[in-house]
Amino acid sequence: MQAENSLSHINAQGEAQMVDVSGKKVTRRQAVAEGKVKMSLSTLEAIEAGNAPKGDVLGTAKIAGIMAAKKTADLIPLCHPLPLKKIEVNFLCDRDLPGYVIRATVTTRAETGVEMEALTAVSVTALTLYDMAKALEKSMSIESIHLISKTGGKSGDYRKG
Repeated sequence: MQAENSLSHINAQGEAQMVDVSGKKVTRRQAVAEGKVKMSLSTLEAIEAGNAPKGDVLGTAKIAGIMAAKKTADLIPLCHPLPLKKIEVNFLCDRDLPGYVIRATVTTRAETGVEMEALTAVSVTALTLYDMAKALEKSMSIESIHLISKTGGKSGDYRKG
C-alpha cells in the first residue's frame, strides 16, 4: 500500500503506475455523475419530437454512454477494469436550460470505485448527443460534467454539497 503522503499513481522512480488494489476489500460501490448539453429551444423541440436527421438522438446517446462506461479502463490511463453490475443513463429535458441534463449511475462490487466510469458515461453520452444533433445546431455546448456522489470504499461516501 502507498505511504500516506505519496502519490498513488507514481512509483519510487517517479514513473506512472497502476495502483495495486489487490489488498483492498471488495465492497459495493456506486457513483453518480451529471452533465448538461445546452442548445436552442428549437433543437430541443426537434429532438423531443423525434425530428433529428440522424434518427433517435437520446436512444443512441444512451447506448453510447453505457458502452463507454464499460470501456473506461481502455480510455483512461491507469484505470482498473471493473466488473460493472449496473449502468444507468438518464436524460432530464430542461426547457429552461434549454437542453438536457444527463445523469449516469454506475454500480459494482470491487476493490476500487466507479467514479471514472460514471463520468465517462456522461461525457460520451453528451458527445454522442451532440454528434446526433449537430445537423440541427452546431453551437450546442457540453457543460458542467461532475461527480454528484459516490458510495463505498475506504475513503467513505461523498455527496456534492
